[in-house]
Amino acid sequence: MVTFELAPPLQHEGFDRAALEAWFKTWKGPIGYEPTEVSVAVDGDLAVARSLDHMTAEKTDGEKVDLWTRSTVCFRKSGSDWKVFHVHSSVPFYMDGSFRAAVDLKPERP
Repeated sequence: MVTFELAPPLQHEGFDRAALEAWFKTWKGPIGYEPTEVSVAVDGDLAVARSLDHMTAEKTDGEKVDLWTRSTVCFRKSGSDWKVFHVHSSVPFYMDGSFRAAVDLKPERP
């Protein structure tokens, strides 16, 4: 599996349990995570799911986090099982020359 996560490096191959455990230790209490606007497309043995994901939590230093990210997950059917083979998570960035991550965005609701 190849993933394109929010944290460096640009590309991850496989699963790094130690890195994930270290990340979880930076949080105090539960981490809220809600995929919204989920869309799934299936064609034969391939499927793609995309969503806007809302994360809320408190860091161990007391910082409150309320963050929206974008996710795409690709699946391949293997026998009767669906296996994840690609994950991409991102936040947009401001194209004003600052290259700052746009972590203050919220979905537009009609």
